[in-house]
Amino acid sequence: MRRSSYPDQEVSSINWQAFKLILPYLFEYKKRIAFAMSCLVFTKIASVYLPFILKDIVDTLDANTTGAESALIIVPLGLVAAYGLVRLSIVVFAEIRDTLFGRVTERAIRRIGLKVFRHLHSLDLDFHLNRQTGGLSRDIDRGTSGINFLMRFMVFNIVPTLLEIVMVVTILFVKYGIWYAVITLSSILTYIAYSVFATELRTRYVRAANIADSSSNTRAIDSLLNYETVKYFTNEEFEAQAYDQQLSTWEQAKIKNRLSLFALNGGQALIIAAAMTAMLALAASDVAADVMTLGDFVLINAFMMQLFMPLNFLGFVYREIKGSLANIENLFGLLAKAPKVQDVPDAAILNLAEQGNSTINEASIVFNNITFAYNAKRPIIRGISFNVNAGEKVAVVGQSGSGKSTLVKLLFRFYDVDSGNIKINGQDISQVSQQSLRSHIGIVPQDTVLFNDTLFNNVQYGCPTASEDEVLKAIDLAHLSEFITSLPDGLETVVGERGLKLSGGEKQRVAIARTILKNPQVLVFDEATSSLDSHSEQAILTAINEVTKSRTSLVIAHRLSTIIDSDNIIVMNHGEIVEQGNHQQLLALEGQYSKMWQLQQS
Repeated sequence: MRRSSYPDQEVSSINWQAFKLILPYLFEYKKRIAFAMSCLVFTKIASVYLPFILKDIVDTLDANTTGAESALIIVPLGLVAAYGLVRLSIVVFAEIRDTLFGRVTERAIRRIGLKVFRHLHSLDLDFHLNRQTGGLSRDIDRGTSGINFLMRFMVFNIVPTLLEIVMVVTILFVKYGIWYAVITLSSILTYIAYSVFATELRTRYVRAANIADSSSNTRAIDSLLNYETVKYFTNEEFEAQAYDQQLSTWEQAKIKNRLSLFALNGGQALIIAAAMTAMLALAASDVAADVMTLGDFVLINAFMMQLFMPLNFLGFVYREIKGSLANIENLFGLLAKAPKVQDVPDAAILNLAEQGNSTINEASIVFNNITFAYNAKRPIIRGISFNVNAGEKVAVVGQSGSGKSTLVKLLFRFYDVDSGNIKINGQDISQVSQQSLRSHIGIVPQDTVLFNDTLFNNVQYGCPTASEDEVLKAIDLAHLSEFITSLPDGLETVVGERGLKLSGGEKQRVAIARTILKNPQVLVFDEATSSLDSHSEQAILTAINEVTKSRTSLVIAHRLSTIIDSDNIIVMNHGEIVEQGNHQQLLALEGQYSKMWQLQQS
């Protein structure tokens, strides 16, 4: 048996549109980029001029080899000084260029990373229920690294190399004749064509290795997050073998990747060797025929070495750019995902100010003939209508799978209803902004997940601007003080990843304290006391009753004893309301609620 692995990526052509998405982040610093590009041009001019100084030095030495004085004395010291100065200027201009552009690159990476982070939080619940965290985090890491590579090397290697090629080919044609220019240009074109062809073939292996890498990482994280389950069923070896299977796929993909790299590098080396041999043979022939000087031979050799060094690097850069584009496809794919639940244009702000008899601390909720299905073939909510009047406590009970918790997701607009509407104080929640809607609703969920942080920070998360006294008051109302006092580190106790160091009841009390601190107008309790013992449950119910006074409350409950004081109890079955009324009225009906009550009492 296998859990689902990371979904395969398409092996389609690279999406070059990624460049268009990156450019706006570059052009935020136009002056800085212009200055950096000026330094780039100066660097290349100095690089092309350097072989001419070398030629003059060699020619001067060659002309004075028969003289009486030492050649080292006769060589003009000015040429040597100029050579050193030009060599230094190349480095200085390059460093200034990199320093200037570094700020642009780092700011762009920060902006894009923040945009992806915010976008992930804007995506709907359905996306996050189906995501796999390990593969997703790996895609984000590789994507941001790929963007960093593209922005730096595309600007500072490909562009300057092309500029240098044009300058060198022009100089060779004008000064030494067409054959030197033809050999240089043809070898460069052959080199580029071969690099493009081989890299296109190789991209599939890069992607295969990335898929295997994401899959193995996802498998490892999934297994570690479920550490206790693995231990319960003594499946350590099963997990190890499954992980090794993923690693084996990754290993094979990397082997193919490396073989394709060998073929690419070997072909490029052959082209460079052939071009260098042809150029030096032609130059040697001209020197022997007194057509050119020894200095010219050295100049041509220096030009070829100087040209093929960045050209060889250009092959690496092109390969990495292709790999980087493959890596950021998923990143921009994430940005391209549109949330299924979106605010309407010019969405209103949910207004809970005074309306009739409602005060700012009260809100009425109306579920008006709503229907909903996660899958069209399986309806979950079937034409439900009920009211939660301002300040009332309404409970929803029913068998598992009857749609109770789905009502909470619809109220929070994690999903939109298929038909009907939900209104708060007369405002359709589909017409107000999601941020304003959720800011007025507090929830204590059935499965409380905490951050790997201190108890204090986890409670303060309900209102990050709250003072320490306000946090302590919320903790006290949630009857959490005694537990915290018993801990060696007190409020500074780190709860572990997802709060694993706390029991279920302790986590739920932290969640209650966090919701109390948020101080919302609408309170939702989704099986809020399901993990508590009887003593703790009564303490929490007392706190809940205190907090819910004059507030609108919706309680999803399994234990009927916790909701007998509710103003109205909705009994659901298969997505429909089968009964409703207060506790005594429902018992008198002797229907489904009465049977549930008798079963729990026995």
